Order: sequence, then C-alpha cells, then structure tokens
Amino acid sequence: GGRGGAKGTDFHTGSLPSAGPKFLAQCSGPTKPDSDSRSQFYRKAFISFPSCRKTVSGKMVLRSSWKSRHKNSCGPAPRWIRPGLAALLWLCVTRLACGIEAVGEIKNIVQKDAEFDVNYNDTVTSENQTIYAFNHTISRNKTEGVRVSVDLLSNKSESPILFVVRQKQAVLSFQVPLILRGLYQRKYPYYDVGRTLCQPPTRAASETQYFFVDVSTLSSQGANYQLRVSRVESFTLQTNKKFSFTASPSQPQYFKYVFQDGVDTVIVKVNSDMAFPCSVMSIQDIQCPVYDLDNNVAFIGMYQTMTKKGAITVQRKDFPSNSFYVVVVVKTEDEACGGPLRFYPLTPDELIDAGNRSKALDVMVSTAINLEAYVMGMLFCLGIFFSFYLLTLLCVCLERARVISSSADNGSTMSSEAITDSATSTDNNYGYMGMSKQRLPRPFSPPSCFFERSLESVARSRQESLSSIEEDDYDTLDDIHSDKNIVRTKKFLYVADLARKDKRVLSKKYQIYFWNIATIAVFYALPVVQLVITYQTVVNVTGNQDICYYNFLCAHPLGALSAFNNILSNLGYVMLGLLFLLIVLKRDLAQNRALERHDVNALECGIPKHFGLFYAMGTALMMEGLLSACYHVCPNYTNFQFDTSFMYMIAGLCMLKLYQKRHPDINASAYTAYACLAAVIFFSVLGVVFGRDNTAFWIVFSVIHILATLLLSTQLYYMGRWRLNAGILRRIVYVIYTDCIRQCSGPMYIDRMVLLVMGNIVNWSLAAYGLIQKPNDFASYLLAIAICNLLLYFAFYIIMKLRSGERIKCLALVCILFTAVVWGFALYFFFQGLSTWQKTPAESREHNRECILLSFFDDHDIWHFLSSIAMFGSFLVLLTMDDDLDTVQRDKIYVF
Repeated sequence: GGRGGAKGTDFHTGSLPSAGPKFLAQCSGPTKPDSDSRSQFYRKAFISFPSCRKTVSGKMVLRSSWKSRHKNSCGPAPRWIRPGLAALLWLCVTRLACGIEAVGEIKNIVQKDAEFDVNYNDTVTSENQTIYAFNHTISRNKTEGVRVSVDLLSNKSESPILFVVRQKQAVLSFQVPLILRGLYQRKYPYYDVGRTLCQPPTRAASETQYFFVDVSTLSSQGANYQLRVSRVESFTLQTNKKFSFTASPSQPQYFKYVFQDGVDTVIVKVNSDMAFPCSVMSIQDIQCPVYDLDNNVAFIGMYQTMTKKGAITVQRKDFPSNSFYVVVVVKTEDEACGGPLRFYPLTPDELIDAGNRSKALDVMVSTAINLEAYVMGMLFCLGIFFSFYLLTLLCVCLERARVISSSADNGSTMSSEAITDSATSTDNNYGYMGMSKQRLPRPFSPPSCFFERSLESVARSRQESLSSIEEDDYDTLDDIHSDKNIVRTKKFLYVADLARKDKRVLSKKYQIYFWNIATIAVFYALPVVQLVITYQTVVNVTGNQDICYYNFLCAHPLGALSAFNNILSNLGYVMLGLLFLLIVLKRDLAQNRALERHDVNALECGIPKHFGLFYAMGTALMMEGLLSACYHVCPNYTNFQFDTSFMYMIAGLCMLKLYQKRHPDINASAYTAYACLAAVIFFSVLGVVFGRDNTAFWIVFSVIHILATLLLSTQLYYMGRWRLNAGILRRIVYVIYTDCIRQCSGPMYIDRMVLLVMGNIVNWSLAAYGLIQKPNDFASYLLAIAICNLLLYFAFYIIMKLRSGERIKCLALVCILFTAVVWGFALYFFFQGLSTWQKTPAESREHNRECILLSFFDDHDIWHFLSSIAMFGSFLVLLTMDDDLDTVQRDKIYVF
C-alpha cells in the first residue's frame, strides 16, 4: 500500500505485515497524513473499505461483500496487534473475516476524485472495484438536481454491473443491464440507465455534500461502461412555465415544485404528442427514496397512467414541506394504456427486446382557482335554479290578479276560491313561462254537458258511485267481464269508455306510484352513498387516480371530494324536481276543491286528472340529481348504473303518464310497472358485467327485447283483452288465416297499428344494432332504447291530438318549443365526451378539456344544467298539453 490521498491509488494484498499501521493501511485503504488524528483516520478508512476478509493461510484479501459466504465460526484476534488497534482489528477481522477461503485471489479497489459533466469510460471485473467521489454545494433556498447516467458498452456479460450511490442521507443502487418486468413475468433488459439523485432538504444556508458511486461486478470477463454525473437544468419547476424533457423506462425523470406564497392549489399538467409508450405521472412528497421505476412508482403519493394528457390537482395542505416531486415514468408495456400486449415468452427467463421506448414530454404547473371562484360557482348554480322559483311565483301572482280583475270587470259573481281553482286548472299555467300577454279567462258558463245532466243528478250519481271504493266494483253493468269486452273492443273509443272506474279508486291506485318510488329511493340511495364514500376514501388513501374517470383538467376538489364542480352541477335536478312537485301539489289541491263543490268541469269534462304519476316523476327527478352526484364522486363503469337507474324510471313513468291520459282505467299498476323497471335495471347490471364482446349475452338480450316488444304491442293493440296461454299459437294462426289468407282485411284499429308498427321497426332495428355492434356502454344503449320509445310515443300523441281536431294551448306550445331547444343544446354538450370509461383511464384522459364557464364548470356540468331544465320543461309539457280539453265532454275526446 501507499500513503497519502493521491488520485488513482491502487491497493492490493500481500503477506501479513508485521506492524499494525502498515497492515491497517493495506486492509482499510489509503493512510491518512500524520497530521490527522488516528481516530479520524480509522473511521474514514473503515467506512471507505468495509470489505476486509481473513484467509486461513494468514493472508489478508479485500473481497466484495456480496460475494463472500459466511462461515459458522470466527477465530480470535491475533496476539501481535498493538493494544491501540485491538478494538478496530477485532471489528475488521472477526466481524468481517467470516468469508470463504480465497487463497491467492486478488481484489483491487480504485478510488477516483470525479467531476461533473465528464464521461468516465472504465472496465470493471470481479477482481477490481472502482469508487468515484463527488462533491457539490447545496443551499437551503435552491435545490440542485444531480443525475447519474450509465451506458453499458459491452454487449454481453455473464453478470450485471452494480452501481451504488452513497449520499449523506440516502443510498441508491441499480444494476446494468436493468431488468424490468412486465405482465406474465416478461423480462426487458435496458443497457442505458439514468437516475436522478434524491436531494433531501438542508437546514444550513449553504453546505458542501459528498457522495460516492461504487462500481462492481461478479463477472470474471469484465464489462465496459460509461459513467457520467451531471447537474439537472431546471430541476425546480416554475409556475406557468413549460419544461420539456425525455424519459424512458430505464431513465425516469422527476422535478421539484415549491408552492408560492398565497397559492394553496396547483394543477400539474404533463403532455406529449406521442400516445405510446405508456407512461405514469406521480406526485410524491420530498423524501428519500424517490420511487421512480415502473415497479415501484405506485408505492406512495398520487399517480395516474397517461398517453397524451395527464393532470393532477395538488393542494398545499397535503404536503407539510410546501413542496413536492413531479415524477414521470415510462412503463415497460402499453397494456395499461390500452396498447397491444406483447407475445408470451417461450421460456420463463427469456429476455425480450423492448425496442425504443423513449418519450418526449413537457410539464407545466399552473395555479388552480381560488376561494372566490368556488363562491361564484355556487352562487351561479343556486341563482339559476332559484330564478325558476321566483319566476313561477311571480307569474302565479300576476295571473291571480288578472283573473280577479277580469271577473270584477265582467260582473262575475264567482267566489274567490272558485276563481283560484279555475285559474289553476285551466289557464294558470300561462304564468309559468312569464308571458306578459295572454287571453283573459272567459266568464264562467256551463259546458254543453251541463244541459244534459243537471248539477243535482251529477252529484247524486257521484254519491252513488262512491258507495264502494274497491277496484272490482266499478262498472254499471252486472256482467263486468262482458262489459269490458264490449266497451274496449269498439272501433272508435272515447275517454268516457275508459274512465268508468271511481276516481277515489284510481287515486289510491296511482298514489302507490309515489309511495313506492319514495321507498325505492331510500333503499337504493343509502347503500349508494355508502359505496361512493368508500370509493373516494380508497382514492385518497391509495393515491390511484385511475380508479375514477374525472375530467382532470377541470376537477376542483373540496374537502375529501376530488371533483366538487361535477357534484354541484347536479343541484338543478333536485331543485327543479322539488319545484315540479309544488306545481303538481297546487293543481292537485285545486282539483280537489273543484270536486268538493261538485264542479261540472272537474266531474265530467276533460282528461281525468290523476296526479300520482306526476308526484312519482318529480321524485324521480330529484333522485336522479342525488344519484348522479353520487356517481360523479368517483365515476367509473362499475357505478354508472347509479347515474342511469332513475333515468330508466323517468322514461318509463313518462310513457305511463302519456298512456294514462287517454286510458286511465287500464293503465299498469305500480307494482307491475316497477317490476318491469327492476327487470330493466337487472339487465343493465348484467350488460355492464358480462355484455362486453359477449355474443351469447347479446343474442339472449336481443331475443328477450324482441319478444317483449311483441307482447307489449299485442297488449296495447287489444287494450288488454287477450290471454297468454296454451292456445295463443292456435289463435295467432287462425287470425293470420282468416284476415290475411282467406280474405285480405285491414286492421280494425288503424291508428294503433301505425304506432305499433313504427315502434316494432325502431325496436327491432335497435336490437339488430346491439347484436351486430355489441356496444361497450350497455347502460347507455339501454337508455337509448327507452328514450327512442318515449320520443316515438310522444310524437304519435301530438300528431294524433292535432289530427283529432284538438289544439295545443299557448303555454303548452311554448313549453314544447322551449324544451326542444334546451334539449338540443344539452345533447350538444353531452356528446362532447370529456371522459369515457369504455376506454382505459389513460385513453379517457385524452378527452379531458379545460373549464369553459367561470373557470369552474366544464361541458358536462353544462349538460347537467341544461338537461335538468329540459326535463323540468318536459314534465310541464305533460302537465299542460291537454289543458284545452278541460271544458270538453269525455265522450267526445278520442282515445289513441
């Protein structure tokens, strides 16, 4: 050995020395100048080379700690060592000299004082180890990034090269070639590796720190490598400034960001023009080690996969140090981002060439919205929907004043209560849209039915009909079954033919719709709320941003919620649903008062008014808002049914209400209706779980869809006067033979036949589309079926209403036009598609876009606003579209 700290000093083993200091120099490395204290020298020597080993023959060798194999026992310390060195030699010899015998083996250790930005081309074998010593100055106010880059120059080596970077408070180790694993234990070797050193914070204003890079291998053939240590430019990211860089699976990158004063929330955005290779962005606290490899990046912090876009909202409260690392890692495979999956290796240990997986990216940290934007967003949302309440209240008051004034000018003797009831049941709805001019109500005059039946006879017959409120005791003929067949099979039906049951019976029947849906809502909503809270907790605890499909470029957190704006925008469903319930309640009370005073219009004229379905529709609209908010707590494909279940309910209830208007006696009961809707939701769940690319499922569903369409068509065409039993096939064949073969006769009910033929064409087409295309979003496909049938029936109802000589009053017409326009704008924003769980989370983020309203709401939030208003308008259309028939006898109102 030699003395001094000269560069490149080579140390080797020799015969056992006779003096302690000389032996210690050979065992521990370079000797310290005499001016240094002996204790400091011992400590540095031992720390620098902790690999002394003792051989049986009495020779000392320096062996790699990872190559030694420990023996079961160790010998005592030699007696010839001076007492001053006894403790150190006991530690060096007895604790570290338990390796295998290595007589004649030589180990060389080379230490070099290295410099930054210099390429070191060296060779390493099992007989030599190289240590590069670096130093750099760090300060409290400035963090300087240091990056270690290694390139393996040898093509083949029986053993990898091990690099160990020893810092003051951290140790980083990696091998070259770096072996990264993919799915099914695929192995991908990387021969060029670059790692950024973790820089723990320092309390001193300025401090010089040392770190060492140890290079070693077990390969006896040797391996050539190139080492370069450099400083990272722009290691600390600046607010609103874009920084571009390149990363690969073996060369991850990370940067530091420090919160500015007054900034509590920032959005970290990472973009790339390349969709693949798949990458991961992560937000980690300032601590060592930094997890920046594909196999450990998910250990701590928040992370998400990305192709072209990635964004994570970061809050100051989550990072006590007021700073964090932005880590970008390129994955070894693209399957997590929706890319192709490589072939399965033929042998378990086969190495697969990964090819060029470098990816150019850029990162930018921008400030998020402040508290003022949150307040403005909430006030805007509340203001829009409260305006509907104020407008409705104002118009009702104006209409009431106009009716009273008009009645006084015309010398009417009608009481104030009668005026209110008349305004509510006929023309009061003009006020809902805020019309400034409208037709004044006509003075009270009895309709033509009044001359056929006096008020006394109406009251007397009414009293007689209320003697029993059982649903089976309603017909005026003794043979009830025969009466149904006679009445309901007439070629031309009128509302009077299908409004023979007692009103109290039907009121009880239709009120069940409301109570049932209220019960369903409670039992459905409670576990939903519990589940989404669990989802949000899992996201917050694990940091896995791939669980929920947010629009990450416009996801504003509040408390534990990750996207508060998507939840707040659902408030319109709840508020407008409640407003609709209040409007229905007002009409219901007015109708009851009219019946109590035996008003002829209420008793014998117009469409029979039953409000149970309207109450159910309003409740369903409120629940749609609640469950849509729950879905947007953590939107994904497993809980999408929360957002669609009550949409099915609303579509079904609207169709039932349209049918009930002209068929009050034969409408489906609440139990049957909700059982059918439950079956729809059941198929929705099956489709989400099993429907993706499952041909067998789509065949079964299409057959059930077509059969259900045929059964419903038969039920509607024959008004329920048919039986599904063993003789159904014989009767079908007989009808085809008599009406189509023996003689060609057209259908008896042409209007109904036209509707049902169109409905069958639409449903058969939808069934064929589903069977051929197999759409991934089965829930939306099922909802499209319901909406198409509802629109078809509504269009048929309007056409038949006009064809029958009826008219649409001004209020209903305004509601129809207003609702159609709002629906058009709403659907435009709906089809913007800011995210989709039909794809992987990374692919879904490619559709993310910035906020477009008040820097708080995105396109989907506007869809929530407009669709809630459009649904409210649609309900008003159903409520007011037949107000023109309030003074028309029921035996003159056509059934269609």
